[in-house]
Amino acid sequence: MATPASHTYEFDVKMTCSGCSGAVTRVLERAKTSGAGVDEYSVNLDTQQVIVKGTAPYDEILEKIKKTGKEVRSGKTVV
Repeated sequence: MATPASHTYEFDVKMTCSGCSGAVTRVLERAKTSGAGVDEYSVNLDTQQVIVKGTAPYDEILEKIKKTGKEVRSGKTVV
């Protein structure tokens, strides 16, 4: 069985405070530690940018971020 390809996704997420970025960080950390296809991520409150690298499908990552209640203004696959 082939190993799923790793992708890099970039999201523009409306985060207005450290609580907002913390919520996104928590959900991505949970996905990373549970083996849900997230290898690494970065959450930048200043640029309101979230970068996620891993094998999880784009839609799965998008749903995880949306479940925090934060508005995802845009998202794209970088690699």
